[in-house]
Amino acid sequence: MRIELLNSRLSNQIAAGEVVERPASVVKELVENCLDAGATRIDIDVEQGGVKLIRIRDDGQGVHKDDLALALSRHATSKIKELDDLEHIVSLGFRGEALASISSVSRLTLTSGTAEQDTAWQVRAEGLTMQPVVEAAVHPRGATVEVRDLFFNTPARRKFLKTEKTEYGHLEEVVRRMALSHFGTAFYLRHNQRSVLQLKAATTLAERERRVASLYGPAFMENCFPVEMSRNGLDLSGWVGLPSFSRSQADQQCFFVNGRIIRDKLVTHAIRQAYHDVLFSRRHPVYVLFLSLDPALVDVNVHPAKQEVRFRESRMVHDFLFSALHRAIADISPDSIAESPGSVSPGAQLSQSISASTNTVSLFPGQGVSELESKASTPTLTPAPQQANFALLSEAGERSSAPNSGINRWQSPMQVDTLGVREQLAIYNRLSSETRSREDASGAGDVFTAQEEVPPLGFALAQLLGIYILAQDAHGLIIVDMHAAHERITYERLKSTYSEEQIVSQPLLVPISILVSEKEARFAANEEALFLSLGFEIEQLGPEMVTVRQVPALLRNGDIETLVRDVFAELMEFGISKRVENDINKLLGTMACHGSVRANRTLAIPEMNALLRDIEQTERSGQCNHGRPTWTRMDLKELDRLFLRGQ
Repeated sequence: MRIELLNSRLSNQIAAGEVVERPASVVKELVENCLDAGATRIDIDVEQGGVKLIRIRDDGQGVHKDDLALALSRHATSKIKELDDLEHIVSLGFRGEALASISSVSRLTLTSGTAEQDTAWQVRAEGLTMQPVVEAAVHPRGATVEVRDLFFNTPARRKFLKTEKTEYGHLEEVVRRMALSHFGTAFYLRHNQRSVLQLKAATTLAERERRVASLYGPAFMENCFPVEMSRNGLDLSGWVGLPSFSRSQADQQCFFVNGRIIRDKLVTHAIRQAYHDVLFSRRHPVYVLFLSLDPALVDVNVHPAKQEVRFRESRMVHDFLFSALHRAIADISPDSIAESPGSVSPGAQLSQSISASTNTVSLFPGQGVSELESKASTPTLTPAPQQANFALLSEAGERSSAPNSGINRWQSPMQVDTLGVREQLAIYNRLSSETRSREDASGAGDVFTAQEEVPPLGFALAQLLGIYILAQDAHGLIIVDMHAAHERITYERLKSTYSEEQIVSQPLLVPISILVSEKEARFAANEEALFLSLGFEIEQLGPEMVTVRQVPALLRNGDIETLVRDVFAELMEFGISKRVENDINKLLGTMACHGSVRANRTLAIPEMNALLRDIEQTERSGQCNHGRPTWTRMDLKELDRLFLRGQ
């Protein structure tokens, strides 16, 4: 077999196999060209999911008449000239393959007008079976690309397309993500002559938030908080969701690098680690984040469809993303949520989404309580006793052994501790001479006029079923899972204490030998200091063997070999490993769970209030370390709707 050059048609169709996967791929490439041309408005018309027609019009700079035919050739571009340009790419497109690849598998027409030309011009090509034809046309400044009959000359490729609904779904998602990356550009999308998206240019913060809300729903913005951080030339901004506002799929995650949407394992790993001990199992966080950095520090030329990038300082980027989001999540407090009464409290959205997915409702007291909590008898409605003979929950796991023999655990719900309630009301009455004023019968307004003097989680009123604390704040009713809340408080204190002492190592009585790859063995030999910082002493014994001589003291009884292999994998891929920290935190979490107040433990009013104040001052207090919500709020409007008040 002799070596021959491929003809231009075949080489373009091979390139099309990399660039043009489906109609959504065509839209992505063409919209990127529009944005690179400085468009402030982009109109997108598609028919039959984009298979029959894709027409994209912009008001950008346009293409000069003499460049129209050349624009359909491979490796023809105005965006880079030399090698230095390739190392500092600031445009979305740069290879010059998109139009050539698309025209090789469709019937393409490009019409354009520029500010320097009095007449617009048009070029047509059909699967590269003929020379491009250029002729005069009528068109304002800008360009229109019309793609008809996608894959008409490659029927095998067309068979791999899905239904019209599926293909259009992918296409619309591309437009939504492009609209999120360029707020200053207006986007209009129509499918089968029906208007789907009408997004005006968004220049102010309020307009940008409205665009995000229109694309992902109002609940997205109500349950997200802004993030903005800069360090070492890296700038991160955008919105991330509350841990409680999670989803069963990773379908509301957008990450942009210098305006380019990407999917990157390093980025995903860093964000997932930031949510590690606040996210309910098998749930996915939501976010729209923008990372800006020097173009020389990121290589965007590593994927044919430009969906992946490679960072020159990957460890620095990973550490920056993790620390920024980890800190932002830690700073979420009942106080910050109380400042936005329209937002959903930690317990509401998660319970709604999980209930909807399981379609089950428990009617039995105590069902759903963890195994550690369920050791006590059947929970009952037990109001707080007048005798405050329990120590305040000021320290993790500490509790008084005073007997509770004088309390009837089966008393009637009507036998409430009226003295305790009166005490709470007295506190409110001291806050303002005009407390407890309602505005109207519709339930608008707050319970108390002196809102600024009421703590974010209000004051305790009673216990419910031995599991929950009922409290009243300036906006309505607060319900606290006392075990979950105390577990988070205890857990954070244990983590803080342990971090101050650093990782303590313990030598193994019998060193453990592990068979590894040559690459891993060399890595162990070259990174002894890094492993020591994680609490390990690891030596290379041979080309494919290492020995572990000491490990973190808290993990000495764990599966050492699996732990070491996981640490190897993370360090070699991401340059950083959270495996040891996560395992230690898991152990501390177990200790916190055992040391926290159990279900059916009767608390006095002062104890409940002490717990509420601790929640307000503890990081990540909206969730326990298993990701379960610790408290939820029902405001007056929601309560009034339940009882049809004002209707």
